[in-house]
Amino acid sequence: MADQQPESFARSSVRIYLRLLGYVKPYWVAFAISIFGFMIFASSQPAMAAMLKYFVDGLTAGDSAQFMGVSLLWGFPLFIIAVAFYQGVGSYLGNYFLAKVSLGVVHDLRTGLFNNLLTLPNRYLDNHNSGHLVSRITFNTTMVTGAATDAIKVVFREGMTVIFLFIYLLWMNWKLTLVLIAILPVIGLMVSSASKKFRSQSKKIQHAMGDVTHVCSETITGYRVVRSFGGEDYERERFFKASAENRYRALKMTRTGAVFTPTLQLVTFSAMAVVMFLVLFLRGDATAGDLVAYITAAGMLPKPIRQLSEVSANIQKGIAAAESIFEQLDEAPEVDGGTVERERVQGRIEVRNLSFSYPGTDKQVLEDINFTVEPGQMVALVGRSGSGKSTLASLIPRFYHHEQGKILIDGVDVEEYRLRNLRRHIALVTQQVTLFNDSIARNIAYGDLAEAPREAIESAAEAAYAKEFIDRLPKGFDTMVGENGVLLSGGQRQRLAIARALLKDAPVLILDEATSALDTESERHIQAALDRVMQGRTTVVIAHRLSTIEKADVIMVMDQGRIVEQGSHRELLARNGHYARLHSMQFQDENAPA
Repeated sequence: MADQQPESFARSSVRIYLRLLGYVKPYWVAFAISIFGFMIFASSQPAMAAMLKYFVDGLTAGDSAQFMGVSLLWGFPLFIIAVAFYQGVGSYLGNYFLAKVSLGVVHDLRTGLFNNLLTLPNRYLDNHNSGHLVSRITFNTTMVTGAATDAIKVVFREGMTVIFLFIYLLWMNWKLTLVLIAILPVIGLMVSSASKKFRSQSKKIQHAMGDVTHVCSETITGYRVVRSFGGEDYERERFFKASAENRYRALKMTRTGAVFTPTLQLVTFSAMAVVMFLVLFLRGDATAGDLVAYITAAGMLPKPIRQLSEVSANIQKGIAAAESIFEQLDEAPEVDGGTVERERVQGRIEVRNLSFSYPGTDKQVLEDINFTVEPGQMVALVGRSGSGKSTLASLIPRFYHHEQGKILIDGVDVEEYRLRNLRRHIALVTQQVTLFNDSIARNIAYGDLAEAPREAIESAAEAAYAKEFIDRLPKGFDTMVGENGVLLSGGQRQRLAIARALLKDAPVLILDEATSALDTESERHIQAALDRVMQGRTTVVIAHRLSTIEKADVIMVMDQGRIVEQGSHRELLARNGHYARLHSMQFQDENAPA
């Protein structure tokens, strides 16, 4: 940013700021009322100075002094009260209605970012840590209001105050006022120079705040690992460094402002000093009241000018925050060019010449994969970690796009289905179970299943062998599970995930290490339940425990992204190849003495 040319910097700032102001459009009525209020407030400022002219001149005139046609004794105090009331009305209208706009803009940006997050492709979420994404929604949006509304408040209120005061001063003595106007270009240069620094420093502050959120989020989520492995000191150090970096960046920006403001004030007051000298030197036939009113009005200028100069920091903070927000909002959503929609598919899966590399990498994760699964069949994928099993399972519901080869469901490429429709036909249970801080019933009946009847929820739980532990909980199906199901055991969470998939009643079932967290007894019951559930459904099972997939119609052994063997359990054992070696190693591990 430091190397950016002034012209391109200005163009970039204006473009982002104009886009940001677009979020104010829905609130234009409240915004107009607030501007009107600030105009009322600003117009009252010269009146304060004008009052002093009549007051000072009235002191020399004695009891005969008049103020707006009435005795100064009564007219002046009443006028003070009227101006204060007039100013108060303007201040209320300006502040209240601008706050309405400000909070509305924050709400719209937050919901826009969150809704956008739900449409982004997997690769974006994989490449950005959650702490920075959360910080963008919580912290950056509040920074934006500094530019979108709070800065506008200062610009309009103080800007109009300066304008009204200058008009009054020009009317009082235009020659003297030109001396004050001469400093405006100097102020403009100083503000422009400081703006670039504020923008650059603000971006660094936002990144540092993202690091703070990220470390905090990771530590809270993984507190069991932190405590069991004695990671407290490491996490304290990590958080201290992230927070210290944020403090350093914020302090650096404060220092820039702390130098900028008094320097600007010195320039302003220097011009004021020249004006004061000229007022006293060239007073001519001006009355004492005229001089007091002029000096008072001129003395009121430095405060709004200083506030106008300081608003640059808020604007640059907001622009830097808006830049990161718009960067996410401009990210292309998950591609959905499909047109095919089916009420229900039979579940025939055919994979032809499939090869795949993750975006941004050259290494092929899958290479020339070919197989067919008939409706109702169970196919098992086995192999060492990193062989491509889970990647293959992720391509079926189109979490990633494949460019080489085809994946067909009922003869239609998955790319041709509408995404929502495609995923409605697929139930997925992964090793990493995701539960929400809600009741058990709502976790089973999640998303499209939210309207499912209670009987269906309980039936799915029973089929997943979850009802027996749910019935023992204090509130049964209405028991809250805590964040990500922290109040349940790993096996219980896995059974709820299976119940969710069973309730979906999809024709294609993908089980990615779905029984890995279960104890032997639970696994036996779930295996029996899955045997019943898999009837009439096409099931793709990724399994580490080979004992769970012995009944599979086809077992495919994967190694380094290729299918190196396929056949039934007996056929593969008879070949004495990859599968036989895996089976033998696992059998030895399971029977090894404890």
